[in-house]
Amino acid sequence: MIDRRTFGKAIGAGAAGTAAASLTGLSSPSSAVAVPSSGPGADRAATASHTGGGSFPALKRVEAGELTIGYAEAGPAHGPAVVLLHGWPYDIHSYGEVAPLLAARGHRVIVPYLRGHGTTSFLSPRTFRNAQQSVIALDIIALLNALKIEKAVFGGFDWGSRTADIIAALWPERCRALVSVTGYLITNREKNKLPLPPSAEWAWWYQYYFATERGALGFEEYRHEFAKLIWRNVSPTWNFDDATFDRTAAAFDNPDYVPIVVHNYRWRLGLAEGAPRYDRLEARLAAAPDIAVPTITLDGELDPFTPAGDGAAYRSKFTGPYDHRTLKGIGHNVPQEAPEAFAEAVLDVDRF
Repeated sequence: MIDRRTFGKAIGAGAAGTAAASLTGLSSPSSAVAVPSSGPGADRAATASHTGGGSFPALKRVEAGELTIGYAEAGPAHGPAVVLLHGWPYDIHSYGEVAPLLAARGHRVIVPYLRGHGTTSFLSPRTFRNAQQSVIALDIIALLNALKIEKAVFGGFDWGSRTADIIAALWPERCRALVSVTGYLITNREKNKLPLPPSAEWAWWYQYYFATERGALGFEEYRHEFAKLIWRNVSPTWNFDDATFDRTAAAFDNPDYVPIVVHNYRWRLGLAEGAPRYDRLEARLAAAPDIAVPTITLDGELDPFTPAGDGAAYRSKFTGPYDHRTLKGIGHNVPQEAPEAFAEAVLDVDRF
């Protein structure tokens, strides 16, 4: 899930304003209802209740860095690359409907399982199951290298937004453009140590749960029930069915899933250490580097972690061509709840 400090700003500023998201020119079996846009920055609206259908016919695997990364691929092999990054507790199927929309427009779409998820595995059982933010971004750089992709448009939500933001900030030569749900999510661990108002802290209950051994054991035993509870809480209008959930929940059976998730949240709160060789990268990220690549940020109106103010809380961090869109009636899992709006943002930002 997203950063505590970002959520604190949202609580302090009040409910998010709503701008629109045009879905003009795209179609899928369960399309969102939309009003036409009138140009960059125009008010947009997308109210949708997708059940979350959409899957991938086959998966691939490639050795990349310290992992064998499992990924889905769609579209022409020599098309301009788009890399779509999922969050937690989700998997590649968040993009089951987005990927074919982009592939139909000629893009080569790559959707990898993040470390600890699905068919992604460590090459060595001795490797530290590290989930600090920089190492997840380095996984994706290694994937680009393994697939001989020089540059891609990146799209992400939740952990995927953070990872895409980091790549755009530190390796802009690899990022042609960016679509980031909930905006700027690069973590500053020192700021994360500061308390938030109680009304903000309650939504992060699972972070405190993961901070205890009882929580780690409970998460291990109830990983599917845990994810379903999160889905319902953060996407209150998303009417996903059991088949949709079960398709994603299979990714949580990875033996590294619990260690990776627990380490990620403990690391963010300063309760677990990362690897010293990444200290310089983390120092650069703690300084909150600007992102200069063309960017569209998306917010789900009903996402409890959405900052208020139509992106105003993080607007200053994006210094290149920019647009922001808030999606009406949509919660946290934007690409699965509103796939057309997400796909259109990818197509639009690639033309900035």
